[in-house]
Amino acid sequence: MIRKHFAGFAASALALAVSAQAFAGTVTTDGADIMIKTKGGLEVATTDKQFSFKVGGRLQADYSQFDGFYTVNGDSADAAYFRRAFIEIGGVAFTDWKYQFNYDLSHNAGSSEDGYWDEASIQYGGFNPVNIKVGRFDPDFGLEKATSSKWVTALERNAAYDMIDWANGHQNGLGLQVNGTAGPSLYGSVGIHAKDQNDVDGDSVKQFNARGVFAPMHEAGNVLHFGVNFAQRDLDDVGGLDTRIRSRLGMRGVSTAGGNDAGTNGNRLTIAGANNLPAGSYGEDTAWGLEAAWAMGPLSVQGEYIKRELEADSSAYQDIDSKGYYAQVAYTITGEARDYKLGRFDAIKPSNKQIGAWEVFYRYDYIEGDHDVVGITPTSTVEGKVHNLGLNWYANDNVRVSGAYVKAKVDNAQNADGDDDGDGVVFRAQYVF
Repeated sequence: MIRKHFAGFAASALALAVSAQAFAGTVTTDGADIMIKTKGGLEVATTDKQFSFKVGGRLQADYSQFDGFYTVNGDSADAAYFRRAFIEIGGVAFTDWKYQFNYDLSHNAGSSEDGYWDEASIQYGGFNPVNIKVGRFDPDFGLEKATSSKWVTALERNAAYDMIDWANGHQNGLGLQVNGTAGPSLYGSVGIHAKDQNDVDGDSVKQFNARGVFAPMHEAGNVLHFGVNFAQRDLDDVGGLDTRIRSRLGMRGVSTAGGNDAGTNGNRLTIAGANNLPAGSYGEDTAWGLEAAWAMGPLSVQGEYIKRELEADSSAYQDIDSKGYYAQVAYTITGEARDYKLGRFDAIKPSNKQIGAWEVFYRYDYIEGDHDVVGITPTSTVEGKVHNLGLNWYANDNVRVSGAYVKAKVDNAQNADGDDDGDGVVFRAQYVF
């Protein structure tokens, strides 16, 4: 029976590809009917919703130009690169099992040793509304991180996330997460991840994450959202430790994969920490976060506050404390509201397919940390401040074109030429399917 279903799917998919038609249809079989959709990727599903299979992806091509603090010598540099080039395969098996495999052809996710996976996970939903997820996926921490990279408002997520790349960013290893809802307004998740980084005994670093969301208003154009986040890991006996907290300050082109970047002339801000530290230098690493958002019609406002504490295990080192936040306001000129699903924002879908949807936004990022030097008490607080002003054009449900002006200012730090501020522009053409 299953063979007949998939044989029918293969023949139908091939016929659709050859004829280049973009219609949804139903294929009758001796079992459950198969429904094929070609709008926004290729999706095949049984009408009883027991099985589905979808092939999709996203392509983000970026170009940026920047100067001042963003380069070592202060001169202008540029970068042209694929920010993301994902192939995505996902679906449902036997109603309760979901799977998702996202592979990054631009090599900005994962690594050469473990594969360039953005996600490779299986989720069981038979205990509805509770789900159990296992595999490689990003830990749950923060509103902007929960929102897909396809639909975050600015081209890059806020600079405060650079402080906690371990808490919600791409890292190899495997994780187990339990998530679910309690009514239409409450969402929560807890997870544990075993990362590739090992201690001197070969024991992997374990990380715990928890997130809770309360959204008494949770419809597109009518959102009130509050969230709290927590993450912790233990770095005892980890050798070759990198405690540096570095930020690109909103300009990915200073250092990235997927194409050309600024190379050795690209400059990042270091607000604290050092690299290649011996085992026993640091122990418990903890991050907290608060998030809030409000939306009414085409207007949305959101922000997050994050604090991180890294405790020294040796008198030769100092505790590392850092904090950061961002505040963002966005307005859709053409009147569309940003979609919202419990715990995250989603796409803006243009109501007028001729002119698309046009959105303007402004975001202010702030980060700070004690600039600790091995064996020396910190004497200064390094700060980074970033202004992001941009425009998004959602030409249709698949194409988005974006541009932004980024202005950075740092305190108690500078590049080799003495610059403590920098300017840049970045443009992106995105296609999702």
